[in-house]
Amino acid sequence: MGAIVRAFDVRPVTKEQVEAMGGHFLEVDVKEDGSGAGGYAKEMSKEWHAAAAKMLSKQCEEVDIVITTAQIPGRKAPIMITKDMVAKMKSGSVTVDLAAESGGNIETTVKDEKIITDNGVTCLGYTDLASRLPTTSSSLYSNNISKFLLSIGPQTTKVKDYFYIDHEDDAVRGMLAVENGKLMWPAPMPPPPAAPAKKDQKSAESEVVDYRAPYAQGAKRAGYLAGGVLAVGCISPDPAFSAMFTTFALSNIIGVQVVLGVTHALHSPLMAVTNAISGTTALGGMHLLAHSNSAGVSALAAAATTLSTVNIVGGFIVTKKMLDMFKRPTDPPEYYHLYGIPAAGSLAFYTAGSMSGHVPEIDSAAATLAGLLCIGGIGGLSSQSTARLGAASGQAGVALGVASTLGHLHPDFATTAKIATLMGIGGAAGKYIGDRVEPTSLPQTVAAFHSLVGIAASAAAVGDFANAPVTAELDKVHLASIYLATVIGSVTCTGSLVAFGKLDGRLTSAPMQHPARDRINMGLGAATLGAGAVVMGGPEFGTGMAALGGALTTSGLLGWHMTASIGGADMPVVITVLNSYSGWALCAEGFMLDMPILTTVGALIGCSGAALTKIMCDAMNRDILSVILGGYGTKSSRGGAAMKFEGEVTQTNVDDTCKLLMESETIIIVPGYGLAVAKGQYPLKDMVDTLRSAGKKVRFGIHPVAGRMPGQLNVLLAEAGVPYDIVEELEEINDDFDDTDVVLVIGANDTINSAAEDDPNSEIAGMPVLRVWKSKQVIVMKRSLAAGYAGVENPVFLKDNTDMLLGDAKDTCEKLAVGVKALAGK
Repeated sequence: MGAIVRAFDVRPVTKEQVEAMGGHFLEVDVKEDGSGAGGYAKEMSKEWHAAAAKMLSKQCEEVDIVITTAQIPGRKAPIMITKDMVAKMKSGSVTVDLAAESGGNIETTVKDEKIITDNGVTCLGYTDLASRLPTTSSSLYSNNISKFLLSIGPQTTKVKDYFYIDHEDDAVRGMLAVENGKLMWPAPMPPPPAAPAKKDQKSAESEVVDYRAPYAQGAKRAGYLAGGVLAVGCISPDPAFSAMFTTFALSNIIGVQVVLGVTHALHSPLMAVTNAISGTTALGGMHLLAHSNSAGVSALAAAATTLSTVNIVGGFIVTKKMLDMFKRPTDPPEYYHLYGIPAAGSLAFYTAGSMSGHVPEIDSAAATLAGLLCIGGIGGLSSQSTARLGAASGQAGVALGVASTLGHLHPDFATTAKIATLMGIGGAAGKYIGDRVEPTSLPQTVAAFHSLVGIAASAAAVGDFANAPVTAELDKVHLASIYLATVIGSVTCTGSLVAFGKLDGRLTSAPMQHPARDRINMGLGAATLGAGAVVMGGPEFGTGMAALGGALTTSGLLGWHMTASIGGADMPVVITVLNSYSGWALCAEGFMLDMPILTTVGALIGCSGAALTKIMCDAMNRDILSVILGGYGTKSSRGGAAMKFEGEVTQTNVDDTCKLLMESETIIIVPGYGLAVAKGQYPLKDMVDTLRSAGKKVRFGIHPVAGRMPGQLNVLLAEAGVPYDIVEELEEINDDFDDTDVVLVIGANDTINSAAEDDPNSEIAGMPVLRVWKSKQVIVMKRSLAAGYAGVENPVFLKDNTDMLLGDAKDTCEKLAVGVKALAGK
């Protein structure tokens, strides 16, 4: 029956007998022979009893049934299992004391009675078990015979009054002795298994591993990288550009390494932090404002400064709110405010040095320190213990970046007051937005913030071109930087606005399937490049502004059209791509204004978004180009007609689900965006607490793209107070479903879709999914039987071990929490 049997006895001779029957013999550390006269045991020493009690106490925490038989002739049976040991047993466990007549080996035994302890353990003290066994064995035997007879006849043919003996059934044929007077025994031997097909020489040769290939590919990539870097050196116009390129390259390497170290549970705070740091586009606005020579340029600079500050303040508030959700009551007190002392000291030291006029290089040092602090802001998210320190580091970095820019510009009093006013307005707006953001609104909020960065980058770039005394005299690096900042900012702005509309439900999540989609994209791209060629030609002011305005318009339309052509299931990837775009726009600003801090921070954010994009694409088995270009399917999809899965959906109810949960020992909960929308995390937490207090092993399984942005479900569960040590990722938990009693799926669909593994033509073929269908029982909680965000039918709903529990997630979780508490007696 598959049970694991452990046995314990004071007599060493029984070890061989137990192991011969397939059992596991338990031993204590104290070596002592307990064999007595007549095969009975003798009384053991105090040291032995202490060691045995320690071992048995641990076993009681793990086993489901305890049977005791220890007796000493002429004396009271020894107590082997104490009340404390029984209290450690799981709810639903059973103790059977066969020594009850002599006083019992289990302290909770009551002679000739059955009792149930406060923790749900059934204790049997019957002294007449021997007389009860014949009836039980007869019942079991007769049940086996009746089931065998039913399997031979009507249950096989489904035809009433027709008894049919199935010769193809191995069990039936093996039992058949005589049929219609003809001897049928023994049954014919089954045919031997077919010999394995011999592999031909060609197939054997095709399996030869080419060990040289990865080295050759790596050598090619190294050659391309080295050639590219040296080529940049060949076209570098001046030492300033070379120094900026060095900063850019090193920042990229640091950014990739830092971001890849961030734990998946903190991907949402990571996006919030990078979103806040990307608000350093305010430095470009400040720079433009200090050198403005017209009202139009001042207006563009004011817009860039104000909108960027909204990002900074709102982003850091959202980050703090998310990180605070991961706090646990048992966590030690934190004193991160103490880091404000060195931050304030650094600002005071820099201010004094800058105003003295005797240390001109302090501005560069302050900008370098600001960049390092921003890197630390992301690096701190590598673990829960350092995440809030990282947020504090990022805030200090941005503050010092603003201060170093003011020190470098040395604006007059009126300009300084103007900058302070604009940043004050932006900060107030950012605080208003950040304070009102709910966990379910995080994805669309991040998308909206990205659009502000895009506007700020484009505004600063266009303003910088318009502010040039003679545009025809601008060097090529400066012109290229202006063009790239304008175009990337415009794409980021319009793409983010469309993503916001889709995620917020203001636009349909379905992709816009225009028949001329690719031609439209190619036309807009060509127009944008053509306008760029005009800008790079160093034109006069009027021509240059017209070309720059054309590039701004066509790239904005391209960003809008490409994002609108992407389906809702790919929105997590779109968010990370837009996050990366905002960083590259910031890099272009750094080259444009010759500000290394913008290049450093921009490369950091660009790499952050790119690394997250790769993680998301790998989790969806998608190709990044197919996502950006609005394509369908995964890299493994063959593009044929998807399989049609047939079957009937079975539904269950709250009462039966509560009973199933209480009867199970191992439970995995798989949440999806439906839980976030319904805000059902709090009643779910109550239910989990009840189950865990009843001795159940409860864990959460989180898919990398669950929700609408990376790590959203981790933040949601943390908000409700779910301990993050029972929240596991796909790679950690996917092999455990085979040994799980029940899986409770709440509002997830695409991330548990077995078509990803079973249907090579499915649009999600090859996508890593949580294999919930491999558990003993699956309960899927959904509002309806509709397909998920990807629009793909889910065959898991039709499987024999799946029941649907339809209804609102929050309402159903509340009912489950109440029902489980009632069954647990709380």
